[in-house]
Amino acid sequence: MRMCLSIPGKIIAVNGKFVSVDYGDQGIRENVNNSLLQGKVGDFVLVQGGFAIKRLTESEAQEVIDALKIIGSEFGNAEGMF
Repeated sequence: MRMCLSIPGKIIAVNGKFVSVDYGDQGIRENVNNSLLQGKVGDFVLVQGGFAIKRLTESEAQEVIDALKIIGSEFGNAEGMF
């Protein structure tokens, strides 16, 4: 069984209906659709399926990242995940 995860990131640029989201330590950046939130530079957002779907505080985003690291380490495949 597979499931989709919403990954938190920080908006670093806005270009119309799209934003560039930085996912942190790994240097991964992605352009995602911003039409659901109208997020701004500096906002932390959850991203799923190419859309920013929810705004988070910085501490909420960090809690999600920490939880995903724990989950990844439990399944033995956390290296390079976050």
